[in-house]
Amino acid sequence: MAILENGLKGNIITGLAIGIGVAVLGPVLIPAVARVAKPFAKAAIKGGVSFYEKGREVMAEAMEVVEDLVAEAKSELAEADKRRAAAASSVMASSKEGNG
Repeated sequence: MAILENGLKGNIITGLAIGIGVAVLGPVLIPAVARVAKPFAKAAIKGGVSFYEKGREVMAEAMEVVEDLVAEAKSELAEADKRRAAAASSVMASSKEGNG
């Protein structure tokens, strides 16, 4: 049991020492760290915004290409339907002439 008690006392004392150190040094270190970290944070935010905007541009261009492809496909399908209808009516007309 002595080992268990000594282990707990060491952890409590270490924890208290860390807590006191943070309480004493915190007000000094936090502003210093903030001054150093602020430019890095701003740079990261600027990079993120630039990346987001570039992504939006790329997506808009991609959507434009897809819309053009869809329009072309629809146009080709409509043209094919017209040719099929014309061919069918031509076949029907020639079969009526042959029967008549």
